[in-house]
Amino acid sequence: MKSFTIQEINDLLKGELIGNTTQLINSPEQLEMAKDNEISFIGNKKYEKLWATSKACAAVVNQDISIEPGENRAFIKVKNADLAMSQVLELFAPAPPAFHVDVHPNAVIDVTAKIGNGARVGAGCYIGPNVTIGDNTTIYPNVTILDESTIGSRTIIWSGSVVRERCHIGNDCILHPNATIGADGFGFRPCAERGLVKIPQIGNVIIGNGVEIGANSCVDRGKFSSTVLGDGCKIDNLVQIGHNSRLGKFCIMAGNSGLAGSVTLGNGVIIGGSASIKDHTTIGDGAIVGAGSGVTGDIPAGKTMLGYPAVEAREALKQWAILKRLVKESCNR
Repeated sequence: MKSFTIQEINDLLKGELIGNTTQLINSPEQLEMAKDNEISFIGNKKYEKLWATSKACAAVVNQDISIEPGENRAFIKVKNADLAMSQVLELFAPAPPAFHVDVHPNAVIDVTAKIGNGARVGAGCYIGPNVTIGDNTTIYPNVTILDESTIGSRTIIWSGSVVRERCHIGNDCILHPNATIGADGFGFRPCAERGLVKIPQIGNVIIGNGVEIGANSCVDRGKFSSTVLGDGCKIDNLVQIGHNSRLGKFCIMAGNSGLAGSVTLGNGVIIGGSASIKDHTTIGDGAIVGAGSGVTGDIPAGKTMLGYPAVEAREALKQWAILKRLVKESCNR
């Protein structure tokens, strides 16, 4: 078990140490559940009240903290407690699953595939013809990577993921279990003679560097050309990204949200959980779509949208207030 003194953790965070504790710190934990040998954090002043009943011996706190740590307890003051706590979590993180050999003998790797230096391939993987795997990339058991795809360096692909043919994934990416990259886009057209005719999807998917794709999320290949995710995008679990959509850099999509085909997101767009975006819609840089919203038209840069159909947040709140008042008045009649 890892353990650190409060001074060692403060040296890592380069914060301001308030108070002191003689306890060796064995793990991080949330305030309500922490034991006396654990460290927690207070990322918002409204949670200061929980410190009095918490058993944590230490906490990472913002600089505007208004309480004292108390006897044999300590605070580490930092500019951003949330970001600092991520360093603490990394400090205590257990080692990833072990590989006893770099390439498991039960992996099937085509003779034309190129496996980079230090790359590891788990049992039951299939690596197809002309696939390129970058240096120090980790592919956990039962991953499928099909023909002519490329995977960058230091990327991690967890079990059950599928990368379809001719798709390209950058450096330092993470694909969580059962992510699917490059499945066919959803394209059908009615035909009197043949019923619903499947439209061939002959494009691919291009994913930039530092992208994370959550478990059971799908990024469909383009009908023509490519579906593109820019550098630094973070995609939650159970997210659908339709064919030929294009995401700028550092976009966020929360769980159960979805983009229909040919949606364009600018840089830094945030899509809340369970939000849905109509096809051929453009959302400008830095725009935010609230959870559960339905977007049916373009959104200018920097706007925050709520509701179904989504409107500017201020307008949505006005509408909800009016509806609430009308319901109340109706009940009082």
